[in-house]
Amino acid sequence: MEISVKTFDQLSNFELYQILQLRSEVFVVEQECAYQDLDGKDEKALHIFGLKDGNIVAYTRVFAPGDYFENVSIGRVVVPKDKRKFGFGKVIMEASLKEVQKRFPEATIELSAQTYLIKFYQDLGFDTQGEGYQEDGIPHIRMVKETVAK
Repeated sequence: MEISVKTFDQLSNFELYQILQLRSEVFVVEQECAYQDLDGKDEKALHIFGLKDGNIVAYTRVFAPGDYFENVSIGRVVVPKDKRKFGFGKVIMEASLKEVQKRFPEATIELSAQTYLIKFYQDLGFDTQGEGYQEDGIPHIRMVKETVAK
C-alpha cells in the first residue's frame, strides 16, 4: 500500500471523490447511520490515505490542536469492508501517527473511537478516557495517546 499525505487543496478531484465515496460507503451505508459526513472540517484536515492498484483502501484525517478537539486528533479512520483482512487499518494508523509525530512532536493525540475498536486503538498506544457516549447513534469512547516527545 502506498501512503499519501495531502492538505485539502492538494487533493485531486478524483482523490476527494474516492475519499467521500469510501466514507459514505462505510459510515452511512454499511453502518446504517444517517449523518452529515460533509461537516465543513475537511478543509482544515490533513488527509492521509493508502492506495492499492489506484484505489483508496484506507483513510484518516488529522487535525492540528484546536481545529477539531483541543488536542491533535485523528478521525474518519476507514477501510472498505472487503479490505479489512489485510491490515490496512493498522498501516494507515501507523502512517497517521508518524505524520503527527513529525508535525506535532509534543502533542497529545485524541480520537473518538467506536467502542468495538477499543482494542485496535489500545494496541496502537491509546488509552480510554471517561465514559462511553453515543455519537450519531453509535457507541463511542474518547481515547488519548501521549507522544514519545513528552
